[in-house]
Amino acid sequence: MTQTPRSQGDRIFSGLALASGLTILVTLAAVFVFLLIKGLPGVNADPEIYGPSTDNFWGYAGRLLFGTTLAAVIALVIAVPFSVGLALFITHYAPRRLATPVAYLIDLLAAVPSVVFGLWGARSLAVAFQPIQSWLAEHASWIPLFKGPASATGRTILVAGIVLAIMCVPIITAICREVFAQTPRLNEEAALALGATRWEMIRYAVFPYARSGMVAGVMLGLGRALGETMAVAMVLSATPIVSLNLISSTNPATIASNIASNYNSEDSRIQTVLLATGLVLFLFTFVVNFAARAISSRGRAA
Repeated sequence: MTQTPRSQGDRIFSGLALASGLTILVTLAAVFVFLLIKGLPGVNADPEIYGPSTDNFWGYAGRLLFGTTLAAVIALVIAVPFSVGLALFITHYAPRRLATPVAYLIDLLAAVPSVVFGLWGARSLAVAFQPIQSWLAEHASWIPLFKGPASATGRTILVAGIVLAIMCVPIITAICREVFAQTPRLNEEAALALGATRWEMIRYAVFPYARSGMVAGVMLGLGRALGETMAVAMVLSATPIVSLNLISSTNPATIASNIASNYNSEDSRIQTVLLATGLVLFLFTFVVNFAARAISSRGRAA
């Protein structure tokens, strides 16, 4: 039996898709093996390498992981409500002639290089936000997050989190916009026909249908926040410490920014430790995304 042109095209496409999937898996495995081989010796490096705050790798990596998580949480707390609101505005509230250009503008934010966000955050946003941080230190110091004293330069973990939030917005908004637009029109019309307001229709018809997609969008934004390097490194002058004070001049460092700040060290022992922290970030990001995938699948099944 001869192969038709269409069946041959299907086989070619299937082979290309399989090759692409295998390439991704092999690349991830290669990165993991590289970090494991090059970074594992850093776990048992000399205590002096880790600085005065700790004398072992796990204490050093734990402080960096704390800073990474704190910056990412700040970013998501700001970005998620704003992104969901933008996506709802584009899909359910704005007229098409306004929704289309707004969507284009939000998508264009993803094309801005991270170094540009870093320059803007360090030179403009930090300066503009410094009086606000001083006000928080003066009037809200009873909250541990704003204990102060406020940084004189304004370059704090809070400003870094705001910059990360702006960088996460286009990713989360784009995915939420797509899943909101895929909500069956009959479900929305049925809710409105039963007397629901537009917000009630969104709450009971759109959000349940889009739950898994929203989780996926948030996790992609979280991945961007966890792995961002230059923007955080340019905003912060950080050290590996554990502190919940968001407006102090002494800021926790993130793993990625710490690597960017010290990767050119001539001491090979420091480079080995940095590779080991990179392995920690790789595994942490993998675990977070795996958990998000499980949550997303459970929401889709429900």
